[in-house]
Amino acid sequence: MEGFFQGVPEQPGVAFVVVTHLSPGRKSLLHEIVGRYTRMPVQVAADGAQVEPDHVYVLPADAILSIEGQRLVIRQPEPGRRHRKPIDIFFSALAVDQGESTVGVVLSGGDGDGTLGIKAIKERGGLTLAQVPDGHGPEHPAMPQTAISTGLVDFALPADQMGGRIVEFARSQRLLDHMATDSRRSRDGEAAKEARREIYAILRNQIGHDFAGYKTNTFLRRVQRRMQVSQLNSLDGYLEKLRQDPQEVGALFRDLLINVTSFFRDEDAFGRLADTVVPKLFEGRGTEDTVRVWVPGCATGEEVFSLGILLREEMDRLNAVPRVQIFATDIDDRALGVARAARYPGAMLEGVSDERRRRFFIPDNGSFLLSKEVRDLCIFSPHSVIRDPPFSRMDLISCRNLLIYFGAEVQSQVIPTFHYALRPDGFLFLGTSENISQFDELFSPLDKKQRIFRRRAGSGSGIRLPLSVHALRPGQVAGKPRRPGLSGLALRQSVEAQVLDRFAPAYVVVNHEGDVVYYSGRTGKYLEPAPGLPNRQLLAMARKGLRLELRTVFREALESGRTVTREGVAVDGDDGRVQMVTLFAEPLRERDEGEPLFLVLFADEGPTLSRAEVAGRSHALQDGATLHLEHELRETRERLQSLIEEYETALEELKSSNEELISVNEELQSTNEELEASKEELQSVNEELHTVNADLNNKVDALDRANTDLQNLFNSTDVATLFLDRDLRIRSFTPAASRVFNMLPGDRGRPITDLSQRFSLASFGQELGAVMASGQPVERRVDDGSGQVHYLLRMTPYLNSERRPEGVIVTVMDVTSLTRAEARQRLLVAELQHRTRNLLGVVQSVAQRTLNDDERMDTFQQRLATLGRVQSLIAHAAQRSIDLGEIVRAELHAFAVPADERIRVAGPPVPLNMEHVQIVALVLHELTTNAVKHGALVHPGGRLRVEWFIRAVPEGGRCLVLLWQENGVPITAPPNRSGYGRELIERALSYSLDARTELSFGPDGVRCVIEMPLAEAA
Repeated sequence: MEGFFQGVPEQPGVAFVVVTHLSPGRKSLLHEIVGRYTRMPVQVAADGAQVEPDHVYVLPADAILSIEGQRLVIRQPEPGRRHRKPIDIFFSALAVDQGESTVGVVLSGGDGDGTLGIKAIKERGGLTLAQVPDGHGPEHPAMPQTAISTGLVDFALPADQMGGRIVEFARSQRLLDHMATDSRRSRDGEAAKEARREIYAILRNQIGHDFAGYKTNTFLRRVQRRMQVSQLNSLDGYLEKLRQDPQEVGALFRDLLINVTSFFRDEDAFGRLADTVVPKLFEGRGTEDTVRVWVPGCATGEEVFSLGILLREEMDRLNAVPRVQIFATDIDDRALGVARAARYPGAMLEGVSDERRRRFFIPDNGSFLLSKEVRDLCIFSPHSVIRDPPFSRMDLISCRNLLIYFGAEVQSQVIPTFHYALRPDGFLFLGTSENISQFDELFSPLDKKQRIFRRRAGSGSGIRLPLSVHALRPGQVAGKPRRPGLSGLALRQSVEAQVLDRFAPAYVVVNHEGDVVYYSGRTGKYLEPAPGLPNRQLLAMARKGLRLELRTVFREALESGRTVTREGVAVDGDDGRVQMVTLFAEPLRERDEGEPLFLVLFADEGPTLSRAEVAGRSHALQDGATLHLEHELRETRERLQSLIEEYETALEELKSSNEELISVNEELQSTNEELEASKEELQSVNEELHTVNADLNNKVDALDRANTDLQNLFNSTDVATLFLDRDLRIRSFTPAASRVFNMLPGDRGRPITDLSQRFSLASFGQELGAVMASGQPVERRVDDGSGQVHYLLRMTPYLNSERRPEGVIVTVMDVTSLTRAEARQRLLVAELQHRTRNLLGVVQSVAQRTLNDDERMDTFQQRLATLGRVQSLIAHAAQRSIDLGEIVRAELHAFAVPADERIRVAGPPVPLNMEHVQIVALVLHELTTNAVKHGALVHPGGRLRVEWFIRAVPEGGRCLVLLWQENGVPITAPPNRSGYGRELIERALSYSLDARTELSFGPDGVRCVIEMPLAEAA
């Protein structure tokens, strides 16, 4: 704020209104702060205050600010509810109230407030600025960055440079208003009109588009904006720049294209369209039919895709879906490129409901991509609704907020074009500020408030005629109260109108295509309606004998721009007689703007003649007397021509007045309808506010309960927990955490690395940063450095609603008792294993002495040795499990089995619990003993394959599959008795470990498959 007002001069000639985000219960001292930075009077905004230049008005606390009629309007928000978008509200109201004189400035702020207001200002032709970083901020760049990302900001500047730009804009506005006011009364105004026409010509020649039909004020505002950017103070200087710089021509062209649009703009209008029009588009249509929609002036595609979403939703409700084509056209190739990409920032989706956003938009790197099912309906193409041939056979044309930038003549051309492009009973959808009241014969209103119209079947699409001469004649006052006597100019016009009506020759006014736009009286002698549909083409209505000469005269006047005369043209009458006529065709003078018009005049040469008299008259024309009479007749015609020209001048003025009255009437109608719509909207908004307020109260209550539950949870838990932000600063902690980190309640906001902790971990800060960067949890066992106290330290990322890390959660648990219990357990297990090995040694010694000569002694000794090896493995195991591969290799090594290519041992690491180890080791011992004595390990050609793998079971869990395969062992017949080893394999495994075994003897060897379920912890 300081930097902004430092760049504003003492008397800028403009008023400033400062709108900020204020807490409802906080007293605002903003007016005192701003007063330190400027010498202009600074005051708190008051309801009804007149906004004066060179004053600063500041938003009061707990209020919503608007403006009407250049007076501030203060509204109080509902109790307990703070409005979310105060800047958008004021910007939108300011744009409506001040129009092209509006300037919107977006400075520092923490959300997207102001973005929609910037769009409203841009649409009304105002100036938009946003702050970029410099020595004065912005401290919170979210608001200006969001506004800049929309592409609707005219100037992105440091705060201290904005004041000069605003003052220059205001000065240019006053200069432009003065220029427009004096354009018809001064030489400077004539020069400005000539410069404007030359700018039209430069754009037409270099860009290919004619802007002469645009509203003059709109066109001049855009030129003035470019003059500001180029720092030029005169139209002549800017005109010279256009002549020399083609890039500036392109920049002006892009500035003239007002690409301000949004999704579902005017939600009620689109809702009405969806309810009344969209279902009718699909009535009676099958899969072979096509629904065709045209959106001229589509800009960046938001309106097109809004219609596409409505059509796609309707298609989903149909059984037989016709083909849908939406033709979207514009003259701005850059805007069409944006529309084809169909990618929009989140701020541009304000009008899209959450349901539609979830269904039709795909989040992608901070922006949203429209789904393919809607994009496939739309076809984008460059096309000028003024210059290029129109589309045809359309079911719906949506042209919203384009006609408001066209002048009356272009609108008179475009609306009949839409009528031509529509099918019978097709629909026309316009913006809320647009109307077609002058073309009631072409369209009937379906919903006048929402500007939805239907094409009248069987109506022609010709241009509507202006007011005729007879309707303007002052003499037509019969039957009405007498008016005061005429004098001066009014008397002259009355007399001239009566003289022209009674004594002037018949004439018509046509455009450059030969269509009649005005008739005088008594033209029936020369023109008659052509057969077929109504037609206003002059040559088609010309009577016999007149058409050829009339075509020649009109074409010559059109090409040369001069008056062309053709004498002695014979016209056949209805009674068989012939009328000699002189034809005149000349451009209509004193017409600087708009479409060129031509005057075609029919002057009779005496009374009608028979055909014999016509032939004799042709010889008599050679007589001198006749020539003298003709000379006098020409002089008379010249005097009549002068009268006609003066009459045309008066007629043009009357036409202009009539058009202004029609425009004022339409504006009044539009204002009345807008007031009615605003009343209904206010009632609807009031109901919605009550509903939203009730919902918010419920949410606040739920939030209070959740906060209370969370606080009680913190107080009741004995686990030390810390919540850290992105910078590893303390956000919150449980009471137990103060015993580990030596914290006090005032330490919130301090970095955790500034505090000491009771455990020893030098890399604590680095590991916290690693957790924040990787998003993966880390768990550590730490102690107090002396080994007396042990902790379990767990660091996990703090995830936001988008599942992105925004901090770290640190949990510390005192596991001293658990650590000591584990140490004692390891000591007891080691002692037990030592005693078990000693016991096995005693048993082996007793057996040796008792069964010294028994042949089963070796087998028994080997089995005891197997148990001893298992106990050795258990004693050296670091954990409570032993890998299956170690048991297999230890058993083979005990029998001195060589590691050559005949033996294959393969399988993944499989840790077995202690209850599985001994019985699995005994099974492997039996299989190995059999292979060494009778199987693959005793035969020279034998091969042994031991493999295992883990398999998931349908019921859930895991299953270990162990395969023992011996090959190259000739077996004539399987053994007929079952020994201890086979009993162990087939029964002990099933009983003890719930395993399933399959032992088979083939002609080539032995195959054993063991399937054993594993616990999840294994």
